[in-house]
Amino acid sequence: MIKYDFAVIGGGSAGFNAARVATELGLKTAVIDGTKKLGGLCILRGCMPSKTLLYIAEILHHAKHAHRFGLKIPKATADMKAVHARKLSIISDFASHRRKQLKSGKFDLIPHQARFLDPHTVELNNGEKLRAKYFLIGTGSKVSMPPVPGLAEANCWTSDDVLDLDFLPKSVIVLGGGIVACELAQFLNRMGSKVTLIQRSPNILRDHSEDASSVIQKAFVDEGIELFAGTNLKSVARDPKGFKVSFIHDGKLITRRAAHCLNALGRQPNTSALKLDHAGVKTLADGKILINRWQQTSAPNIYAAGDCSGPHEIVHVAIQQGELAARHAANASKIKPVDYNLLLNVVFTDPQLATIGRLEHDLKTSGVKYITASYPFNDHGKSILMEANYGYVKVIAEPNRGRILGAEIVGKDAGELIHCFSGPLAMRATVFDMLRAPWYHPTLAEIITYPLEELAEMIER
Repeated sequence: MIKYDFAVIGGGSAGFNAARVATELGLKTAVIDGTKKLGGLCILRGCMPSKTLLYIAEILHHAKHAHRFGLKIPKATADMKAVHARKLSIISDFASHRRKQLKSGKFDLIPHQARFLDPHTVELNNGEKLRAKYFLIGTGSKVSMPPVPGLAEANCWTSDDVLDLDFLPKSVIVLGGGIVACELAQFLNRMGSKVTLIQRSPNILRDHSEDASSVIQKAFVDEGIELFAGTNLKSVARDPKGFKVSFIHDGKLITRRAAHCLNALGRQPNTSALKLDHAGVKTLADGKILINRWQQTSAPNIYAAGDCSGPHEIVHVAIQQGELAARHAANASKIKPVDYNLLLNVVFTDPQLATIGRLEHDLKTSGVKYITASYPFNDHGKSILMEANYGYVKVIAEPNRGRILGAEIVGKDAGELIHCFSGPLAMRATVFDMLRAPWYHPTLAEIITYPLEELAEMIER
């Protein structure tokens, strides 16, 4: 039986970075990953392929609407096989690099599945057993299957299938209104598919503010996506002609048909095969692992990080969590829990939606006093000349000194602009600190100064 100080189950962003740090701190470390393709969800079936395709769709969208800029482009269409080849090439480069890192020899890579026998022992699917003083679970997530009549039997596409397309679907029904659903719905629509998006909650992107989601929703409808929010899904069926989805909307039973259907109704932790009960690891009903601020589970020698434990399914957070777990297991000095007051989130629709720090809903719930100011993109010089008129910048600050508490940006390149707040927020800077910095004209980033100036006037008064 092989023995380790620290064994990681899952070689994705959380697991790999935990193993890297554990090794650097002198722990004898192993990564257990029995997936057919090494690399993790982000590289293979998440961030990198989706953002590659979204950027391609954005270029095509601008080409199709070149007349807005006084340009004549007679015809712009997608060569889906070439698009698919470009995506595969990009993924291959990233995945190849990650495989080299995993096989570097700095830690042992064990290409098998694992399940717990007790808190210190796992059994591999080749029959061997492995013991470790500490474990970290970083097995990610998988597509969930809500109890909608006919959904499981219909065999709808998942995000994996859409990201692997080498042809243009004639029509697609997208079930769901979260980040994956919205990003892929807009991708398919811009590439040329007829898209119907059906969301159960009153607004798409329900984890964000109603103001933010309404901007994205308007942009989708303006681009030609047929969008239904606040629905009650009744059934999903498949026949030789394609898919049929029935739902209640505004008190009426509505049916839509399409050649294809994408199930983007959410994801759930990929933990069901681990036999966590054998190790005394407690989970919620959906399989999400319960953790404390040091990433420890109910079994103190077993940690969890990333999508399988949450509370946020974001790559850079998973990395922070994995590294923290490794440092805690190694008894490193001066470690601190992940600070979720600095949480950064981006939705890569167009317009993009990005947030950082503490937002209005959280502050209201917590009873924290704050002031806020916003400014629209359709009144800003650089965004107007770019035909980027959707959205706004909103800044949230403490009312007495003006310390920045958070920000929300919906608009062109919001995912880039939001980083203007990363340093100031981490350094506990104020509105006045940010206004002392130079802001070049004309730039998109300059729009941030307008709500900052309004907040400064409010505080000075």
